[in-house]
Amino acid sequence: MSEQKVKVAPSLLSCDFSRLGEEIRAVVDAGADMIHCDVMDGHFVPNITFGPPVLASLRRHCDVPMDVHLMIERPEDYVQSFADAGADIITVQIEATRHPHRLLQKINDLGCKAGVVLNPGTPEESIEFLANMVDMVLIMTVNPGFGGQSFIPEMLRKIRNVRDMIGDRDLEVDGGIDDKTAPAVIEAGANVLVAGSYIFAGQYAYREAIDRLKDAGK
Repeated sequence: MSEQKVKVAPSLLSCDFSRLGEEIRAVVDAGADMIHCDVMDGHFVPNITFGPPVLASLRRHCDVPMDVHLMIERPEDYVQSFADAGADIITVQIEATRHPHRLLQKINDLGCKAGVVLNPGTPEESIEFLANMVDMVLIMTVNPGFGGQSFIPEMLRKIRNVRDMIGDRDLEVDGGIDDKTAPAVIEAGANVLVAGSYIFAGQYAYREAIDRLKDAGK
């Protein structure tokens, strides 16, 4: 089991969009370590969420790191705007850019932590020569685009392999994370858990849901 502190990043994809600011304040008060913002363009994934102006508005409600996951085509054209809007961490899909090394350097130059994301069908070998320069790797444990999907168990082996590649850097997982799947992903090496439906649309109050995820690492 990982000895790193387990951090929980509620995903705004599953919150009440009519109350975004209130939802952020509520989960931060309940113990969220960061806020996960899924940015979708309707091209790279079959859904559309929000862009830099919304993120800038949300920044006023958030006093923990904003973890911005760009599920968009040509992310190199937009990282400046998201950095200016208040992103603390920007993660980009390895499948969406031809020059990931250059893009990760650019994100760091903008003053943000840089991360790379692997879709379920993308092998971990694709980031072998990036592993030493990223602040975080995000492994998608569902196919990106929609919340509420079931965890893909074959991703546990990928989590183990990526943990071996990146040492003590943050290893984030996103997709089907709840109190049943959390123990396995933590055991495999993940230390940052993204959860949307489980927190915002589950059976527990926000604090209890977040505590259950953190307790899965004990």
